[in-house]
Amino acid sequence: MSFAAPGWLFALALVPLALLAYELSRARATRYAVRFTALSTLRQAAGAGSRWLGRLPPALLMMAVAALALALARPHVTTRTPIGRASIMLVTDHSGSMQATDVQPTRLAAAKRAAHTFIAQLPAQVRVGVVTFSDQPDSAQAPTSDRRRVLGIIDAQEAVGATDTGDALALALALLRADGPRTPSAIVLLSDGATTTGPDPVEVAARAGAQRIPVYTVALGNADATIPDPEGPGPPVPVPPDPELLARIAQASHGQAFTAGDEGRLTSIYKQLGTRLGSRPRSHEVTVVFVVAGVVLLIGASVASLGLGGRLP
Repeated sequence: MSFAAPGWLFALALVPLALLAYELSRARATRYAVRFTALSTLRQAAGAGSRWLGRLPPALLMMAVAALALALARPHVTTRTPIGRASIMLVTDHSGSMQATDVQPTRLAAAKRAAHTFIAQLPAQVRVGVVTFSDQPDSAQAPTSDRRRVLGIIDAQEAVGATDTGDALALALALLRADGPRTPSAIVLLSDGATTTGPDPVEVAARAGAQRIPVYTVALGNADATIPDPEGPGPPVPVPPDPELLARIAQASHGQAFTAGDEGRLTSIYKQLGTRLGSRPRSHEVTVVFVVAGVVLLIGASVASLGLGGRLP
């Protein structure tokens, strides 16, 4: 919840001050109480719950003051509503390092499953495209409503080759531009390693940012991961992810960077991105709710006070 006029929230300080004044006044009244010899008879006549009932009117009054103070601060709540037509490109690395098993069962298998989760989160009106890459971009699909075609490309990937992130981003950017310059767009890049060939991906990301197309990056894997030596029976080859590069790509495009060291974390990130990119936040003022609550509580305090003591609190 947010507030358009938060200065009025200082009025909430009146509530504890008023409660303190009320308790002090009750204590002062007790000091001047008249002695009554038939105390047990008085207690029986008053009833066991009268002490707490007597506190009901001021309690309702204080709650009313709090509600009206919140109303003066003009509270707003934020909800998410599905966006209209939009285009999102998934850019997925399937280089040889994606065969690493630090993310179970393999990085590539986890990436495929997470992509299914991501697409399932998107509203039907959001068009999705895909670029897969290793040594170079090797499969691409422009944004489309045919989710099965996109998932077919994702599922066909095999872990092999180097990492050409720059060309893959450039292709995704070109496909989004062709889809319509006024269409809200974004790129989701998943990779597990440093760029080993092709243009600088940070420069491509900066071009995307200039066109208001953010790149959300996910660095997949753990620093101690290895794969078998692709050249023969040599020692295992280290394949740590490169979150620093992916963070620079996200920053250059005004996107956001994430890291995932296991499949659960990766799936959670993709769910979050699916929700975020498939909807937009909307703020609604709810002042009237607090005004009504304050008025109802004031009426309740008046009725309770008149019923218990014959006077207003």
